Amino acid sequence: MMHSPGGLRLFTWVTLIMLAILPTHASAQPAISEFKLDNGLQVVVIPDHRAPVVTHMVWYKVGAADEPKGVSGIAHFLEHLMFKSTDTIPLGEFSKIVARLGGQDNAFTSHDVTSYFQRIAKERLPTVMEMEADRMVNLRLTEPEVLTERDVILEERRSRIENNPAAILDEQMSATLYYSHPYGIPVIGWEHEMAELSREDALDFYKLFYAPNNAVLVVAGDVTADEVRTLAETTYGKIPSNPDVATARKRPTEPPQRAARRVKYSDPRAGNASFHRDYIVPSYTTAKPGDAEALDLLMKIAADGATSRVYRTLVVDEKVASSAGGRYSGSGLDSGTISLYAVADAPENLPKIEASLDKVLAEIRENGVTDDELKRAKSNYIARYVYQNDDQSSLARRYGWGVALGRTIEQIQAWPEEISKVTADDIKRVANTYLDINHSVTGYLTPTAEANTPADPPAGPNNRS
Repeated sequence: MMHSPGGLRLFTWVTLIMLAILPTHASAQPAISEFKLDNGLQVVVIPDHRAPVVTHMVWYKVGAADEPKGVSGIAHFLEHLMFKSTDTIPLGEFSKIVARLGGQDNAFTSHDVTSYFQRIAKERLPTVMEMEADRMVNLRLTEPEVLTERDVILEERRSRIENNPAAILDEQMSATLYYSHPYGIPVIGWEHEMAELSREDALDFYKLFYAPNNAVLVVAGDVTADEVRTLAETTYGKIPSNPDVATARKRPTEPPQRAARRVKYSDPRAGNASFHRDYIVPSYTTAKPGDAEALDLLMKIAADGATSRVYRTLVVDEKVASSAGGRYSGSGLDSGTISLYAVADAPENLPKIEASLDKVLAEIRENGVTDDELKRAKSNYIARYVYQNDDQSSLARRYGWGVALGRTIEQIQAWPEEISKVTADDIKRVANTYLDINHSVTGYLTPTAEANTPADPPAGPNNRS
């Protein structure tokens, strides 16, 4: 699609105006209320009275990184099993009831959180709150149901991972990136352990972690805090807290990383060869003040989109890749990652891609970024943030995820202002601090039927990035 110069100027003026007014007006932040029930359930209410619709989310402070050893995938498996039955909801009826009420529902599992959500008409909110509270404490599982659903998740793994060479490489790179931390274990689980998951494994995990004092309730939409409080007290408020959950989350600490690692995976199904690199970096939860925001902007400038330095260098100027990019993932409880990739037309271009990408990163470490690059990156991020404030589900997800990871409402709302404070010197500093090759793994994916061995680094003295 062609973009007119006038349209570009309009976008620039709009985003610059947003950037200018943001620190004062906090980008029209919604009037959020937060309170806690006597049983420990945290409740966040985000009013939005433009339509009689609500988004209802329950976030459990548990994910795949909290699984006992030997039962990888149990958090995700339990997410599936939560849609089975309770004492009052027949087998497989949960989602059907929501649909009959005119709503939609879904769930997801990450390394750090598990979330269940519905979007529904306001007058149906009491029903879905009663249903969600019911399965928080009254889940029923039979052996045949568990075995059937276990086959479902095994097929999901085969479809998403085993039949996808890029996903296989990504999984191997994550396992190599982390020496000790369970972020190196896939959320879906290792296949040989998934095949042994049992009803007892699921119920043990459920009884330990699924409790009101380990959850965050978020309701966004056409509601008031008083309405939500009354409903929460009459549904979730009846569930007793679990004192054992306070000490249940025990994770190993990642030791210092002192050596770069390399992975090469060859698979004839791969299509084009590709280059990948992941770094361990701080997340928004663990970073020093300002560092996560600087990492976000660093990756926006370096690798996000066709105007980024990585894309321009690898695709436009040197023509060694057909596409390239990267991102900062800062939503982890214990750490974040920086990921970079490039797709090559031929496997022999992979060392050239790696060398060129290293030069791009070295240039940023040495000379930083320009003021214009930084202004554009800030404007883009803040414009996106403003637009997301108009989306009820995006708001519920933003605040639910943040609060579930221990961030305060004030910290979450301060993000645009903190982004606006980042300087070019901050970008250069975090690039030098965190883009350390010894904290990384580099991966090559090739379509040739070669042995899967460590990828050879490109020739030359400058391979620190």
